Amino acid sequence: MSASGGGPIRTVAWVVEQPGPMASGPLRRVERTVPDPGPQEVLIEVGACGVCRTDLHLAEGDLPPRAARRTPGHQVVGRVLRRGDGVREFGAGDRVGVAWLAGTCGTCRYCLAGRENLCPRSRYTGWDLHGGYARYAVADARYAYRLPEGPADQELAPLLCAGIIGHRALERAELPPGGRLGIYGYGASAHLTAQLALARGATVHVLTRAREARQLALELGAASAGDAYDAPPEPLDAAILFAPVGDLVPVALGALDRGGTLAVAGIHLTAIPGLDYQRHLFQERTLRSVTANTRADGRAYLAEAAVHRPVVRVQRYTMDRADQALADLAADRVTGVAVLVSD
Repeated sequence: MSASGGGPIRTVAWVVEQPGPMASGPLRRVERTVPDPGPQEVLIEVGACGVCRTDLHLAEGDLPPRAARRTPGHQVVGRVLRRGDGVREFGAGDRVGVAWLAGTCGTCRYCLAGRENLCPRSRYTGWDLHGGYARYAVADARYAYRLPEGPADQELAPLLCAGIIGHRALERAELPPGGRLGIYGYGASAHLTAQLALARGATVHVLTRAREARQLALELGAASAGDAYDAPPEPLDAAILFAPVGDLVPVALGALDRGGTLAVAGIHLTAIPGLDYQRHLFQERTLRSVTANTRADGRAYLAEAAVHRPVVRVQRYTMDRADQALADLAADRVTGVAVLVSD
């Protein structure tokens, strides 16, 4: 992208300079040239970007970097500025969203079976490609979502990962109609997923360590809210583990009723302690992982969210405070979801 004088336009973005604990300052603000969109790509002016725990895992090195000095952020809301050759989905000025899944091969057995989230050559926003902790971002138009006018950017951004992955986790948990759902951890994704389950007629019990999060859960309709290691007030038909804490896997499995399913929603999890077969898995209890999402998941969730209109509890940060937002997330100082908004 060039200025009127012919020279490239420079802009500011955050990058993971050296992965490590947030106290070591792994993020750095740098200047770089605004990119031009390639074939099938759109250049987006970022209005807001949600802050995800996956961003924290990347910054701190729990997920190994795919490239040096990558810009995090995969819950991007913005407007199309320019489009590359072959783009038919969007035009200049269209409001779009960019999520975690950034590309797949389209030809492997997983893609052909509608399971593109398992594609061995899948690519991800903010990991393989630069993400939304910046003023401008480039995305493959085929993996972007058309967003409605009306809701504020900061309210839509969390839907693009926290909402979508929560939707997939809920599907993987196989909660029966009117069932009893346990949610372990109550951050960005959990507070949206709980509202989705409630809208479907479920009874929701929240188990999380933060007092503020328990209060928010009750305000948003949970039937109960206790500590992460507490037993829920009744057996669960299904559970979702959002907290990246392996110690909670046997806790959640032990809370399931016969035939119940536990879905683990995180991309990273600390070590799982030994399981007792009789106590944790017998009577057809099931333990399942959740891996990314398909574009069909994204479209399905956004359509459902447009109907039940979840309350998005936003903790707002200007883009120049991205490092503070991640530090607050690491220290459990975020209730709901942190969102970066353009300076």
